[in-house]
Amino acid sequence: MLNWLPTDKIASYPVLARLGIFIIILLIIWLPIALPFYLLLDDQNLISIITSIFLYTEFIILLKWWGNTVYQQPKILQQYGLVFSRRNGRGLLQGLAIGLISLSSLFLIEGWLGWLNWQIPQPNFPWIILEGGVLGLAVAFAEELLFRGWLLSELERDLSYTSALWVNSLIFASLHFIKTLADIIYTLPQFFGLLILGIVLVLAKRIGYINLASMNHSPLVKNSPAQPSPLLGLPMGIHGGLVWGYYLINVGNLVKYVGTVPTWVTGVHNNPLAGIMGLSILGAIALFLKSQQRSFSPTDS
Repeated sequence: MLNWLPTDKIASYPVLARLGIFIIILLIIWLPIALPFYLLLDDQNLISIITSIFLYTEFIILLKWWGNTVYQQPKILQQYGLVFSRRNGRGLLQGLAIGLISLSSLFLIEGWLGWLNWQIPQPNFPWIILEGGVLGLAVAFAEELLFRGWLLSELERDLSYTSALWVNSLIFASLHFIKTLADIIYTLPQFFGLLILGIVLVLAKRIGYINLASMNHSPLVKNSPAQPSPLLGLPMGIHGGLVWGYYLINVGNLVKYVGTVPTWVTGVHNNPLAGIMGLSILGAIALFLKSQQRSFSPTDS
């Protein structure tokens, strides 16, 4: 079906051309599948769920084809950091802890300052906890494989360490900020929150998990720069933990703001990451991750 493509040359194309080719192929295959659902169904939520499932399934299949055909890398998903291992699982759990604890700390501080009141959980709160966990992990898996997996890998083939980080984060924030001009202006702090979150997740992807205890007893390793081991477990965990925590607060109606400070402090539209407090928490996470990075050996041009 795709034999007409110059697959032996695509790898040498500039990054914008490669991204464009990939997205065009994705849409050419997906649109004929999705169009009947838009024509035959009236429930927009159902249409969105069904077509999104098809789109993401196709995305993963296309990634494997892309790796095999364009880059001659049969295990491209592992190259992106999607590795089912104990180390990646540990990163996932660490990330969940970072996300949940950071968000909880934000609301505890605001409660201590008298900016909000805690509410009694609803009887169905255990179910909300389960729903939030499933949703958080699903969103994190999908978005991290897309943004910190495929997209970041493509950017890093052409751009410097720093440039790839900023471009990836800007694209991540921009694609989450597609709305009317009035909404963009009103919710502008959300963009900066998404931008910093994108930076946090790229930093998390680039952290190499190193067994420091064993390294300290190895002169050979001590005299050599640590090799990076970019995995998706940590960024997936942080992303999933933040989504999960926000779901518990928002859907569970756990807090009620008292209005003693402006919304740009606590968060526009009650989004905790769209205010000064949320931006500060994200900035603290970014600084923490930056301090934990081990010799990624970036080459800036």
